[in-house]
Amino acid sequence: MSAATPTSEVRVRVAAAERAVMAQTELMHREFGRAESQWKRDGSRVTAIDVAISEGIFRELSAQFPADQFLSEELADTGAVIPVTARFAWVLDPIDGTNNFALGLPHCAIALALCEHGEPIYGVIYDLSRRTLLQGGPGFGVRDGERAVRVGTAAFTRETLVGCHSPGNPALLPAATGVISNFKIRALGSATLHLAYVAAGLLDGCVDFNVKIWDLAAAIPLVRAAGGEVHFLNGEQLPLRTFDLRMEKIVYVAGSPAMCARLRELMGR
Repeated sequence: MSAATPTSEVRVRVAAAERAVMAQTELMHREFGRAESQWKRDGSRVTAIDVAISEGIFRELSAQFPADQFLSEELADTGAVIPVTARFAWVLDPIDGTNNFALGLPHCAIALALCEHGEPIYGVIYDLSRRTLLQGGPGFGVRDGERAVRVGTAAFTRETLVGCHSPGNPALLPAATGVISNFKIRALGSATLHLAYVAAGLLDGCVDFNVKIWDLAAAIPLVRAAGGEVHFLNGEQLPLRTFDLRMEKIVYVAGSPAMCARLRELMGR
């Protein structure tokens, strides 16, 4: 399996993914804090740069891998659910943290995942705030820039850092309160970066109540390859069988096995 010994088909896609993402970073930096906002049917923000990055990355990849599937948050929302049928599928959030990007707050990222048979096996994430590429997956290890990284395993203290965004659903506030009461919290406005920073050991864990699969897909293989786990708490999301822009929000925790167990305990899950 590619998770243990990456095949040549996977390796050529990994190299292409890095090139495709890095080719969009100049545009991202040039338009940071300048792009005009529009609003989707669900009330979320989008800019022309989200769309341009999505089209640019998929144009480059589809020319090389025409049999693959290409799934982006910025596909036209027709209301149709897309079956994921190809061996290789790409899941892209062209700018995770669009609110930050449009407002000139630096915590935002390009997040591209390669999936094989619906499982994310490699992620490429460009962190605008640090001008750094995080990438990796099972069988590859994980790099934060040039540095090999692992999930943190230190004993929990009041200084332990956990990424957490406030739940949009008030019914989930008690679950969030348990986490907030026991750890130092960071809320960056980018779910992708929360999860990627867990893989890099910059955050000890993270929990979110408001995300979709494109927010997480690129960072999931990083966490897994770095010795961590991702637990979905309101329904298993993988392997990805369909892609639905109107999907329900995901509740999840991530970190070392011990951190995941502690977060679940605090959340009553």
